[in-house]
Amino acid sequence: MLAKKTIIDKINSKEAIIGVIGLGYVGLPLTLRFVEQGFQTRGFDIDQYKVSKVNMGESYISHINKSKITQAILTNRLKATVSFEEIQTVDVIIICVPTPLNKYREPDLSYVINTLNSIIPYLHVGQMISLESTTYPGTVEEEFLPRVANAGFNVGNDVFLVYSPEREDPGNESFCVSNIPKVVGGITQDCREVGIALYNHVSEKIVSVSSTRTAEFTKLLENIYRAVNIGLVNELKIVADSMKLDIWEIIEAASTKPFGFTPFYPGPGLGGHCIPIDPFYLTWKAREFGLHTRFIELAGEINRMMPEWIVIKIMGALNEHGKAMNGSKILVLGIAYKKNIDDMRESPSVEIMQLLLNKGAEVLYSDPYVPVFPRMRNYFFNLQSVTIHQEMLASVDAVVIATDHDAFDYQLIQKHSKLVIDTRGRFRNKFDNIVKC
Repeated sequence: MLAKKTIIDKINSKEAIIGVIGLGYVGLPLTLRFVEQGFQTRGFDIDQYKVSKVNMGESYISHINKSKITQAILTNRLKATVSFEEIQTVDVIIICVPTPLNKYREPDLSYVINTLNSIIPYLHVGQMISLESTTYPGTVEEEFLPRVANAGFNVGNDVFLVYSPEREDPGNESFCVSNIPKVVGGITQDCREVGIALYNHVSEKIVSVSSTRTAEFTKLLENIYRAVNIGLVNELKIVADSMKLDIWEIIEAASTKPFGFTPFYPGPGLGGHCIPIDPFYLTWKAREFGLHTRFIELAGEINRMMPEWIVIKIMGALNEHGKAMNGSKILVLGIAYKKNIDDMRESPSVEIMQLLLNKGAEVLYSDPYVPVFPRMRNYFFNLQSVTIHQEMLASVDAVVIATDHDAFDYQLIQKHSKLVIDTRGRFRNKFDNIVKC
């Protein structure tokens, strides 16, 4: 009880030092939010590039203003490091590392476990550990609790374990760390109370739940809800296309119903770190209980096949214009997973590019947020973003709108392109050279 009172007092007086592990799209905004609220923070990452950028007061994420980082550095409230030895200097440890799938579409907790193993030698009585990475129900109980206990700590008395799922939406100007309600669950009631005390300082609303398992399941429900509904509307898009109907017009009409309908929109496939991945964390865990989550897995199958369906539509559109896919020059617009950000994680645009190359097309891309194609786990193209202009558009056989950044000049694109494949419903009016899919 003494350790609990000590850490809560330190948090409430803002004497607690906050350590955030993983300075990506979740960890960096969270770190800056703690700085804004007057806390000393330490950012940890195994990527020396990110650490160096932070310490120089520079941003490597397009929607995060460098001035926030610069101010944090100048006020000496933020320091980034690759050294996990500094874990012993912090009071709160927040883990925001990736939780991808392996090649068998099973949970890959290697980043989480490696992080946990790296910090355990430097733990001390009175610290709190919060996992924010999306994961399956039972991760904190089954992976964190035994490791921390085996290190000699009494969880709930010496060290406090919490799960509080991230709800970051990169590029969303309406919602940020401060005004998104924060779900908090703890291994024990005392753990939960410490977590609530912490997150009360950075979030306007705390949602307390009964356990870490409940909090873990909550995060999965949020994203499975979206994945299933996107799968539904993607399937309906295929049906509407076969009937030569405009799915975007249909959705717009249905959205006028003031109750019982929430619009979801089709696209070329799912992207981002959450929606394409999270459902499979639950389907994997459900098998432990002898359950087969058919509904979730069917939605996943539909969403995964969308890039292939788009490529078939591109092939058909080229054929109608007297061109074969093999040898065609195709410009892909937008390779981030959604518009107006630079986040490439699980982007369906990249899979479309690979499928086009496999079929013999010459592929170019344009994305103002991704000037040079980055190295990714499964894909790499030695390409740089090309500038869109009249001559460029006229020189290619097809333009594919894969991610509809607002920065693109769509009037110019429509006017000077031979063929435009619109996967995002950007063009509402009918044009002879526009194919919606």
